[in-house]
Amino acid sequence: MKEEGTDKAWYCLRTQTKREHIAAASLRQQEGIEVICPRLRYKKVTRRGKIWWVEPLFPGYVLARFNLEQQERLVAHCNGVTHILKFGASYPTVPQLFIDALVEELSQKGEEDEIISVTPTVAAGDEVEIAHGPLQGMSGEVLEVLPAQDRVRIFIEFL
Repeated sequence: MKEEGTDKAWYCLRTQTKREHIAAASLRQQEGIEVICPRLRYKKVTRRGKIWWVEPLFPGYVLARFNLEQQERLVAHCNGVTHILKFGASYPTVPQLFIDALVEELSQKGEEDEIISVTPTVAAGDEVEIAHGPLQGMSGEVLEVLPAQDRVRIFIEFL
């Protein structure tokens, strides 16, 4: 049986704009805190031509595992963190199933430092089938390819 107040859970943390990597590094320096800050690496067309671009999978957010009762103030005041995501008086936890799937994906495709390189091979109207995860085997049509801000909205709705 676990002692009172020793339970750790995964929480979603809001970060300062474009400072997710700084918040993650600051949190990693604290004892007993695990952090996941997945980033996407893709080619982007600019006026200078195609360049490799890196952006967070969930802009403005990182995931951290810690004891809320004991480390809430420490986490909330880390460099780059604005607050722990909260709905009313409740702090939603990120399901372990989601974390496990994300870590598995990062370990399989991640080249370095939680970076996943992607190539845009899907466009609106394409037929797709989900190959891995809880929805494996389901198929459908791509309605649109969402920008980063909409990925965050979908993640928050998931919580």
